[in-house]
Order: sequence, then C-alpha cells, then structure tokens
Amino acid sequence: MTASPRPVQIAPSVLPADFSRLGEECAALEEAGVDRIQWDVMDGQFVPNLTFGPDVIAACRSAVTIPFEAHLMVNTPEVLAERYVEAGCNLLLVHVESTVHLHRCLEQIRSTGAGAGVALNPSTPLHAVEHILDLVEMVLVMTVNPGFGGQAYIPTMEPKVAALRQMIVDRGLDVDIEVDGGIGPSTIAGAAAAGANVLVAGSALYRDPQGLAHAVTDLRDRAEAAQSAGTR
Repeated sequence: MTASPRPVQIAPSVLPADFSRLGEECAALEEAGVDRIQWDVMDGQFVPNLTFGPDVIAACRSAVTIPFEAHLMVNTPEVLAERYVEAGCNLLLVHVESTVHLHRCLEQIRSTGAGAGVALNPSTPLHAVEHILDLVEMVLVMTVNPGFGGQAYIPTMEPKVAALRQMIVDRGLDVDIEVDGGIGPSTIAGAAAAGANVLVAGSALYRDPQGLAHAVTDLRDRAEAAQSAGTR
C-alpha cells in the first residue's frame, strides 16, 4: 500500500540563533517562510547539554504566529509537560528512552489539548513505537545523537524512516515523520525520499550566505523534488 507524499514542512531549530534576541530571531524565521519552530529542550541529564525552559519559550510566543513544537530531550518529560503547553507549544515530542510509561505520558500530553509526538534516538528500533502510533501526530527519527547542533547526518537512518513510513501507511494512520540532525542541502533529499516530510534544520539555515529566506526555499525545493522523484 502506498500513499501520496505529505506536505513538506521546514521546522528550524533555534539552537544556532542569538539567544540574547530570541524573539527577533523567531520573527526572522517566520518572515523567511518556515512552517513551525522547534525548541530543543535539554536538561543536562538525558543529553549532555542545557538549553531552554518554558519561561524562555513563553517570552517568544507573541513574536510570531506560526506553531511552536518542543522537542523534550529530558528525563521524565511528564513532570513539566503541561508547562510547555502553557508556554505556547502546540506539539510536544518526548523520547521513547526518557520515560518509563510512554503510553501514559502521551495520553497526558493529549489531555492538555496539545499534539503528542514521539522521538527515537538512532540506536532505538522502530518496534519501540509500534503500539503507540495511534496516539501521536508525529514521529521524530533522530539523524544524529541528540545533545548538540552542527553534527554530521547519519545516512543509515534513511531505511529506518522508510520502514516507519510504510508502517504508518499500512495502518492508515495520519502521522508525520520528522527528521532532525545534519539536515542541509546535501542531505535533505535522502531524508525526504525515504518518507520524512517535516525537516528540522539549524546550522544549514544560519550559514547560508544568501540568508534565511534563500535557505528555507532551497531546502523546501530540494525536499519536494525528492518526494516527486519517488527515489528511495
């Protein structure tokens, strides 16, 4: 069974942004044409880095109208999940590896009115999400090991993305696939051709010499071309 490609969404990470002017940085991304903004929330425990809390995200919410999603790279995400919804995040992504009761955690997020998503580290197999796909709007397949921006893309995750897309299609579910890590002009086509339609880019956007708007358009065009070609 096959299905038509899902619309491509470019979802920048703000990790490379100037943290002293995050509201302005979010506004610049919206103006550049991105579809959503991803907040990489790190606790220094689940991953070896420390970033944003809900108060920082809330302070930027009024700067833009596009959706926010929080990628919770934290242990026991259920403890503060509601705070991130209150901060203005429309979707919360929790890691399979970070909570003992994943099903309960996803139900908790859904009960707030926000969308629930689940993330998989590179070494985590797909069967870890097989029995919760009916609860999520999105599955994030990490294409680097989480914790830091600017890492090299792991191309061996593409068969994992393709297998996940087939699993979703076979079950007739309405679920996006997101990839995060090392996404740029040279890697986005492979991820999109494999079946990912929400593409997180950070460093590649900010280092484009022609600016954010050019970077967003270029990445979107490459992903859509790869979808249309149907190469896997």
